[in-house]
Amino acid sequence: MTILVTGASGHLGHLVVDALLQRGASASDIIASGRDVAKLSDLADRGVRTARVDFDDPATIAAALDGVDTVLLISASEPGKRYPGHKNVIDAAVAAGVAKFVYTSLSKATTFDWPLGAEHHATEEALVASGLPTVILRNDWYLENYAADVQRAAESGVIAAAVGDATVAAAARADYADAAAVALLEDGHLGKVYELAGDVAFSYDDLAAAAAEVLGRDVTYVRLTHDELVAGLEGAGLDEQIAQFVAGLDDGIREGVLSSTDGTLSRLIGRPTTTLVDGLRAAL
Repeated sequence: MTILVTGASGHLGHLVVDALLQRGASASDIIASGRDVAKLSDLADRGVRTARVDFDDPATIAAALDGVDTVLLISASEPGKRYPGHKNVIDAAVAAGVAKFVYTSLSKATTFDWPLGAEHHATEEALVASGLPTVILRNDWYLENYAADVQRAAESGVIAAAVGDATVAAAARADYADAAAVALLEDGHLGKVYELAGDVAFSYDDLAAAAAEVLGRDVTYVRLTHDELVAGLEGAGLDEQIAQFVAGLDDGIREGVLSSTDGTLSRLIGRPTTTLVDGLRAAL
């Protein structure tokens, strides 16, 4: 088995390579890819093969897929520009005859309408149409997404958001990376769509309490309205379009897009997911 990991120069992709090695994959059977191969040098030093893959350059994708039977497509990082690159990888995988294609999607990608979901929905539809043997990993939020909020709270004592009393079943990147390694290495996952989330769904009051524990100071969750959040973001220098996009994320969270958890992630990886406090400590 030869496994191509896209986006390996990013946080999640690098952790997937780590997890593959920890689960017994041979370094020589892994190809870590990214736009900048220099950022993969530490993996190359461990015997992992590397390749340049630019989602916007189909020739780089085709070259990297030579001799590859298993692919992990880690979704691209720039909202609004993801899908065309994803489609290029899918088309190249079809041409290469890939036997297993794993994609990191987003919670409720095909059933919930919010700003981050559309490109994941389109990618999942393209995978179905492609006929590739596929595993879909719909990841909930990362605990690491809250690092900046906690850092600001160290000074302000406040975490402000427009999510109301919603809960989020976040897990650490390393948990999702471990699940990807399982899907890549094990049989029995083809055709499955996994909704992956942390073991515990926490409120933003819980988030503030965890931040207080980590920081050693009082932290309070301040509830904002959508309009108050937009005004605050614009006051901080964001243009209206970006401010509305960010506030739209909070709208989705408030409506429950990230609240569901049924233990699928912990069952896949064979251990409990990272706790909120431990995840925040590690992220900081």
